[in-house]
Amino acid sequence: MPARFWVLSIVCPFLPDFDVIAFGFGIPYQHVFGHRGFFHSLTFALLLGILVTVVFFRKEKIFSKRWWFLTVYFVLISATHGLLDAMTNGGLGIALFAPFDNTRYFLPWTPIEVSPIGIRRFFSAWGLRVMLSEFLWVWLPSIALMLCVKLIRQKRKSASD
Repeated sequence: MPARFWVLSIVCPFLPDFDVIAFGFGIPYQHVFGHRGFFHSLTFALLLGILVTVVFFRKEKIFSKRWWFLTVYFVLISATHGLLDAMTNGGLGIALFAPFDNTRYFLPWTPIEVSPIGIRRFFSAWGLRVMLSEFLWVWLPSIALMLCVKLIRQKRKSASD
């Protein structure tokens, strides 16, 4: 995959948190465009996935197999942000179905420590708890999944040789 694929794979899951700038415009947290509102929704993930594919992979024929792969990939990695935030233990919840429904949701299981808003608060004992929580509940399972996929691929490759 080209470098832009990997850069976008890093950027897309982080984009929803840029909604914190809404505070600077006087938009309250609970507003549809407030923090954890529309930009954390599945609708935003869908729009972002399509936009990223159309703009950054414009040589791909629209609706081709590769176009669909890229679009679904970017939709899914973008949607992970809202879904993981719905697993946190604080805040007002996530507007997963915005703009059609501004109800804020949490998933039934919320093991991830909610992150403080603001740089100063993040670099505190609370921020350290968040980092440890995310390592335990996000990064370790992700690493385990990647290792499993790698092992499966190696087994398939050795079986076909």
